[in-house]
Amino acid sequence: MAPIPARVIPATSGGGDEDPGQPGGGSGSGTGVVTATRPKTQKPSMYKVLMLNDDYTPMEFVVHVLERFFNKSQEDATQIMLHVHRRGVGICGVYPYEIAESKVTQVVDFARKHQHPLQCILEKD
Repeated sequence: MAPIPARVIPATSGGGDEDPGQPGGGSGSGTGVVTATRPKTQKPSMYKVLMLNDDYTPMEFVVHVLERFFNKSQEDATQIMLHVHRRGVGICGVYPYEIAESKVTQVVDFARKHQHPLQCILEKD
């Protein structure tokens, strides 16, 4: 891990013999305060996991997938499944890239294992 860059801020002594033109005063005891500056971290880009409609995967299987892989309640899973059925695509969840990619892979593998053509894709949020 890289060290955190530091800056030295001169301390003022509070005495009357300071030179206003010099940081920390003219007589200077050579003391200062070290403060650590931390780099700003960016929030990771988020990705939508989208489920695509097909004419072969049973609705019950889609509800099961939404409950199992996206932690949806039965009611929420049913609503998402109906949205996918009617509109052709629906959002299962929004995650950082690695998690979204993992969920897509899990869903597609699980569907293939059960001989269903269910598809999920990623889209940047």
